Amino acid sequence: MRALREIRRYPSALAGLIIIAVFVIVSICTVIAIPYSQAIRLWQPVVGVWQDYARRVPPVWFDWFTSDRLPRTTVIGLNEATLTAEPIGDGMKQVRIVFDFEYEYDRFPSELTVFTEANLEAAKEHMSVYWRRPDGETLALAEDVQVRTSSSYRASQDMDLRAALGVTPHVGLFAEDLSVPAADMKILRGDYRMVLVSEIPEGDEFVEGTRLVVYGQVDGYGGTDHQRRDIIVALLWGTPIGLLFGVVAAVGAQLSTFVLAAIGTWFGGKLNAIFHRLTELNMILPMLAILIMFAHFYSRSIWTILGLVILLNVFSASIKTYHAMFLQFKELPYIEAAQAYGVGNFRIIFRYLIPRALPLLLPQFVLIIPTFVFLEATLAVLGLGDPVLPTWGKVIYDALSNSAMYMGHYYWMILPASLLMTLGLGFALVGFALDRVFNPRLRTL
Repeated sequence: MRALREIRRYPSALAGLIIIAVFVIVSICTVIAIPYSQAIRLWQPVVGVWQDYARRVPPVWFDWFTSDRLPRTTVIGLNEATLTAEPIGDGMKQVRIVFDFEYEYDRFPSELTVFTEANLEAAKEHMSVYWRRPDGETLALAEDVQVRTSSSYRASQDMDLRAALGVTPHVGLFAEDLSVPAADMKILRGDYRMVLVSEIPEGDEFVEGTRLVVYGQVDGYGGTDHQRRDIIVALLWGTPIGLLFGVVAAVGAQLSTFVLAAIGTWFGGKLNAIFHRLTELNMILPMLAILIMFAHFYSRSIWTILGLVILLNVFSASIKTYHAMFLQFKELPYIEAAQAYGVGNFRIIFRYLIPRALPLLLPQFVLIIPTFVFLEATLAVLGLGDPVLPTWGKVIYDALSNSAMYMGHYYWMILPASLLMTLGLGFALVGFALDRVFNPRLRTL
């Protein structure tokens, strides 16, 4: 209780506690709102899960910082479209699907795609695609598009349409004037229409899943990556994973080091010498290189890596600091008195020696948590993270692999890096304050 009253004197510690509390709350809410199995499924590159999201665009709140009204993704489903079917003889019918939508944004969309889902007797059918602009001009986009049970027509990738327009299709179809240079083209705002016309057998029909998607320049709460995934999934789930990895590794490594230092100091002799030789050997081992080799040749499971991290940090350099500390406490009168009364060695270690030094462990424990969080992120950035878990390091790895900074997709790198730095800052602020509270020599600094 005295320590809690002392820590209130440090505004930086309160700020750190608030930061940590926010991350803990986010972690709890994330696990409840997005269960583990669902998060794994969402983060896998499964076709269809993120199909209606734009590719490599900033988050939807990005337009708060721009003067333009940035286009958001618009999806017009079959239930919002107008579908008519007219018999044309010989057991055939003409199906006409009309998608109407209004476009009032200040910039061009990023893509334009129509998806079709149909129950077909034959292996495939054909359809024509038409486009009507607000100025009344009608364009035939494609005359012989194949329709399968599940298919799509990506106007943005239609090279014939690009050649006819002289510019990227999703720009030319929304441009006010095609005669000006592409850099000077302006948006033609108003009501647009896409029409699908297909002649199919009487028993065939288009079903739910048929839709027009006008992809925007902002999408998702965290922006999207190269596989159209909303990065918010990894940003949210990276929080409990990072905290759990850091806390468990810190507890496992520091607590075991603390206990071994106490045992070695108390018994001294050969046991203490063995502990120090193991520590010196461990200090010269390149832990990151060992983890990289282990992840590359054996397992990239985050839990296996966590166990190895704890094992490699049992005989860390901290054991020498704790040894010096226990040497002083070993000579305290009440410990000598306990020994004189015949109290057993392990009872003295765990009942008197360790509790006396335990408060000094807390600052080191808090300060080392970000180290392990950064270690997990580092392995992921090197491409050695858990292959199924969505984490901050995995997002940074994907951003680096896809030249996000070079292509101007700064959000992709900045958001996970900012979360890593903020979490580290929170633990650092609390750790330094605790160090001053429990270490009298630092209180006047």
